[in-house]
Amino acid sequence: MKILLVEDDTALAQGLAGALREAGLLVEVAGDGRSADFLVSTERYDAVVLDLGLPDGNGSQWLAGWRARGIDLPALILTARERWSDKAAGSSARAADYVTKP
Repeated sequence: MKILLVEDDTALAQGLAGALREAGLLVEVAGDGRSADFLVSTERYDAVVLDLGLPDGNGSQWLAGWRARGIDLPALILTARERWSDKAAGSSARAADYVTKP
């Protein structure tokens, strides 16, 4: 299974990617929405793990854009944001799940 991890916190991205790799998954990391957009447009992924707080836009907005272009890969939003409005935006963008970081 090939996963795209979109996380701008380098240390957290390395830790998550390492844990996913130890679980036997192939992982590519993007540190911002623009890089992730390029990757989902040019590569095939089985799922994306997506942070909302990216330096170049909200993760839900990037996800909604992918959906509008027909990129329908399963998406897990993993974020520190706990507001109802953020969860609603993730749901509107058709995220498979929404998990808050501890």
